[in-house]
Amino acid sequence: MTVQTELANVAPSKLSVNAITKRFRTRGTEVHALDRVSLDIAEGEFVCLLGPSGCGKSTLLNIVAGLDSADEGTIFTDGKLIDGPGRDRMVMFQESALFPWLDVIDNVMFGLKLKPGLTNPERREVAHFYLKLVGLEKFMRANIHELSGGMKQRVALARALAPNPRVLLMDEPFAALDALTREQLYGDLQRIQQQRQKTIVFVTHNVREAVCLGDRVVLFSPHPGRIQEQFKITLPRPRDINSVDLAEHASEITKALKGHMKSDTEVAE
Repeated sequence: MTVQTELANVAPSKLSVNAITKRFRTRGTEVHALDRVSLDIAEGEFVCLLGPSGCGKSTLLNIVAGLDSADEGTIFTDGKLIDGPGRDRMVMFQESALFPWLDVIDNVMFGLKLKPGLTNPERREVAHFYLKLVGLEKFMRANIHELSGGMKQRVALARALAPNPRVLLMDEPFAALDALTREQLYGDLQRIQQQRQKTIVFVTHNVREAVCLGDRVVLFSPHPGRIQEQFKITLPRPRDINSVDLAEHASEITKALKGHMKSDTEVAE
């Protein structure tokens, strides 16, 4: 069974989120997106932020990326304050956001412009390495419009990994893909994360996806967004999203999610 985690700081945090609060104003109405959210993520840990739409998980990811700012609170990576975007943190979105006028390898090389000091041949060598890592070395010269949705997301993953970021931030990157393609990418991402030992923060509203990928699942509730519960996932890798053991973990987390949403609704009423 999944065990609710009481995490001890046995090692310095790769990412430390401290009492983050965020509000938005829309047409005179204030939306309280995040309320004093705190979270420590260890080196090489794969953490999934899980919750319904409107719980602030993507907002938190954007603040960690430096694409948005918090009203209150601080975020540190390797002990350094995050006050804007940086090449130590790369983001992969739901849409691949590839440049259609560039071929596959040039899209990956474009991401390497964030890493100074490399010659063009060195950038090409690095891009080739990561395209091979995601299984697309035979498609280096393909045009973007020739690729399937899953292949585009592989290119986007290679582009995000190529600058060798300390933290990879992923915002529902597989949500628009069909089930079979998602399952294949789950295996690919687990393999790559184990090989490269990347610290990954992954936003999802899919419970099974979170259990399949995460070392830890962080459960958010909305209005305002707060961390309600955390679950340590100890299943061996690679994980099969269709396995019975994984389904049992997912069932427990789904039950907790529904319970927190019901409690929030009762409070609102």
